[in-house]
Amino acid sequence: MKFLKTGRVAIITRGRFAGKKVVIVKVMDDGSKSHPFGHALVAGIERYPSRVTRSMSKKKAAGRSKVKPFVKVINYNHLMPTRYTLELETLKGVISQDTFKEPSQREDAKKTIKKAFEERYLTGKNKWFFTPLRF
Repeated sequence: MKFLKTGRVAIITRGRFAGKKVVIVKVMDDGSKSHPFGHALVAGIERYPSRVTRSMSKKKAAGRSKVKPFVKVINYNHLMPTRYTLELETLKGVISQDTFKEPSQREDAKKTIKKAFEERYLTGKNKWFFTPLRF
């Protein structure tokens, strides 16, 4: 699909992660042997950071700024693209088709993504991406 490109922020519409925001890391228009349909490799936020106020201690604020990520292969039918994009130079090499073959590789990918997302959140970039959808 033309508009589903790397770096585009989308919202998952079906399944366990319905309503969660994701970033498209890699697109597969023609599908693959294991997934014979158009799909995308995505990295998203399973648990969003909580609200932090000025009166909170540094320790409490650091704890509330944590992000829990996930990586997934998602059918195009279950993605709703948004107008937002994210520059993700660090994530391009982290997630590939091989990442999903072994759980240990998936865990390593999640750790790298968690680091990248938290760094981006703490710098204050892409505020909309780190707020949960209200519906």
